[in-house]
Amino acid sequence: MTSRERILCAIELGTPDRVPVTPWGLGRLDKDGPMAQRLIKETDPFIGAGVGGAGYFLGAAACSRSETQEDRTITVIETPMGELRSVRRRTSITSAQVEFPCKTGDDVEKLLSIPYEPPEVDATPFLERKDEIGEDGLVLCGMPNPGMIPAVYFSPEDYALLWIEDRDAFVHLVEVATERCLSWLEEACRMGVDGFRVIGGEYASTQLGPEAFDLTMRDPDKKLADMMHEHGAVCYYHNHGPMNAFLESIAEIGIEALDPLEAPPWGDCELADAKRRVGDKFCLVGNLDDMEVIEKLDGGTIEEMAEELIEAAGPGGFCLGGTASGTFTEPAAENFIRMVEVSKRMSG
Repeated sequence: MTSRERILCAIELGTPDRVPVTPWGLGRLDKDGPMAQRLIKETDPFIGAGVGGAGYFLGAAACSRSETQEDRTITVIETPMGELRSVRRRTSITSAQVEFPCKTGDDVEKLLSIPYEPPEVDATPFLERKDEIGEDGLVLCGMPNPGMIPAVYFSPEDYALLWIEDRDAFVHLVEVATERCLSWLEEACRMGVDGFRVIGGEYASTQLGPEAFDLTMRDPDKKLADMMHEHGAVCYYHNHGPMNAFLESIAEIGIEALDPLEAPPWGDCELADAKRRVGDKFCLVGNLDDMEVIEKLDGGTIEEMAEELIEAAGPGGFCLGGTASGTFTEPAAENFIRMVEVSKRMSG
């Protein structure tokens, strides 16, 4: 089997010639360097690729302006009902958003007062990357789900408070985002995008709980999955954090695969238990931490851990991978390649 065939077999809950070893992307490797090329050729990577055009939520008609003042960039979104202001602060090491554009339910009304013009969709970046990777991996278009939109425009604190204090505004924002996302998604599928990695569920699962997850993530995302399947596209789900309380809800979405199913202490997932509960519903992808495990431990230890995970969740409907941090370097790349040898050995 090629890597693409191997991954597709696993996410369709079949048993491939061996368990795929699936790093998410190329981490911090030089994508044109020898190690990145070796990783692509010797493992079975998932590769992220974008779709061009404006974001699906605000659309093409939204107007904003930015200015930089010392260590801060201030961005103002113009709306018919007034301005919405956000601030991003930089240090010598990193940057972070320190003020979000929306603070209360009234700001949802402001945000939605912006005249909406659907963005043009340009699938060229995705299609070109898919051609480059060929049979050496599976290319997926990352997309924020509708339930993630409140977390984009509200701070973590205000996001949680909006759910508690003005649930109608929260749900309305997600409903509008769902309509706009479905329109964007249909066009992307029509243009040939055949695999999506849906991100955003972790905002509700880690901050709001099961009721909010079902209403703002599960239900809208099922509509996305249904549309993807109508067009023959893969629906791959990404959700960090503890997952034990959400596995069955995610299964109801109708996805093909879920990552990263983090093990303790970062999450609460034991792969053998997850396999028992939902292994006949979707493919499990994970769950060795990219930075704290695959990057740092010696090869022999990694091989032992890989063998244990394959026994727990394989041989079918499982992809042995990391936790999708996108931050791994050459030591982890070498260990991903070592895991391929374990997978080959265990396939008999």
